Amino acid sequence: MRKLSSLLLLLVLSICWSYAQQAKYVFYFIGDGMGVNQVQGTEIYRAELEGKMGIAPLLFTQFPYSTVAITNSATNRVTDSAAAGTALATGRKTQNSAIGVLKDQETPISSVAVWAKNKGCRVGIATSVTVNHATPGAFYAHAAKRTLYHEIGKDLYKTGFDFYAGSDFRDATDKNNPTTDNLYEMAGKNGYTIARGYKDYLKQSKKADKMLLLQTEEASKSEFVAIPYAIDRKKGDMTLQDITRSAINFLSKDLSKGFFLMVEGGRIDWACHSNDAATTFHEIIDFDNTIKIAYEFYSQHPDETLIVVTADHETGGFVLGTGTYDLNLQVLKNQKVSENGFTRIVNEMRAKTNNQVSWEAIRQALKDNFGFWDKIELTAEQEARLKTVHEKSLMHQEMKLEKSEYAQDEPIASEAKRIINEIALVGWTSGGHSAGYVPVFAIGAGADLFQGRIDNTEIPIKIAQAAGYPIDF
Repeated sequence: MRKLSSLLLLLVLSICWSYAQQAKYVFYFIGDGMGVNQVQGTEIYRAELEGKMGIAPLLFTQFPYSTVAITNSATNRVTDSAAAGTALATGRKTQNSAIGVLKDQETPISSVAVWAKNKGCRVGIATSVTVNHATPGAFYAHAAKRTLYHEIGKDLYKTGFDFYAGSDFRDATDKNNPTTDNLYEMAGKNGYTIARGYKDYLKQSKKADKMLLLQTEEASKSEFVAIPYAIDRKKGDMTLQDITRSAINFLSKDLSKGFFLMVEGGRIDWACHSNDAATTFHEIIDFDNTIKIAYEFYSQHPDETLIVVTADHETGGFVLGTGTYDLNLQVLKNQKVSENGFTRIVNEMRAKTNNQVSWEAIRQALKDNFGFWDKIELTAEQEARLKTVHEKSLMHQEMKLEKSEYAQDEPIASEAKRIINEIALVGWTSGGHSAGYVPVFAIGAGADLFQGRIDNTEIPIKIAQAAGYPIDF
């Protein structure tokens, strides 16, 4: 009898311990394109700015559990964001370009966010790019192709999570059938309040049952596909911190239900596609500052909160060191705008001079925005390269823009970026993705599940295990 009582007590204690460890509040941060070297490079850059050897750690790299994940898709050794997002969302592999479906491109599969909703949790999906882009879409949509933005946007309402946020919608109307439902008009019909910017969110959130947070219409007129890069940010721009703070506030309306929140740092990937090291480091620092907001919540609910940070893939084949056994990352502090930001500056100069921008004007702009000649000494060869690009692209009516995955930039902006990267002693092997490991960091309830090398499909499964979500395969 005593033995039976002891076994029953152990069983009860085991159940209670398991329940106490369950994650009631889950934060899932995805740094799009953020490979191991992007993270390490950011920490070395911060250390160089402080004048010390080694690294100046980010907050999330100090989480007690860390590992790396494999990222191949079902059909490609190098994944795209759609397949990687689907793996991180659903725990299932699919072919490149597919969203929330198996590799047959037809069979829908549910995500960890849906599992959280099925448990009764409140759910939020947020990003720094369009809300119907590949990574956020993988958590709520089912599409054969990631480019079916209008259909993906319609799925946002079908899935019906509590909170969505991003820069704006892409293809709010169907390009092939403009008479179909407009994604903005669908919001009210489906019980969503649209807030435009953080201040508008604060005005409207208390009375809203469901929320769709987008940047201001004025900001979208300038660039709707993403909120501004951190390095280009101006006063009044919506930030990923604003988005995350709003999401936590909204999902906390009923803390008894618990919540699941996915936040994507989408423009890390875009900076890496452009091979823009300075902009990449600024985006990762900004991503870390966003995670700090979730960490503040964790500090108040440490026994019930799980934070997981990872990436969908590495972008650019980023290399720390180009053969001289050294780095000079601190030079990147002199870059004041992204490659795309400098393109806009040059565009304005073109407009004012009828495409006849003088070398003196360009030289001053390069000095102001990259520190060339003033704070960074250029070789004769590097200056000659800039002059050649200026002559070919800025003193004639016709010129060819340099294209990356998400941008088309002025040749002079691209050349300036390449030169400052050379001086920093960093390199890039491509403008696309690579098969490199991605980092995984975790803290809180269930964080101990994230140990040993894993496949990206294991991450949502482990989150579900930590939170007690019913896994629906």
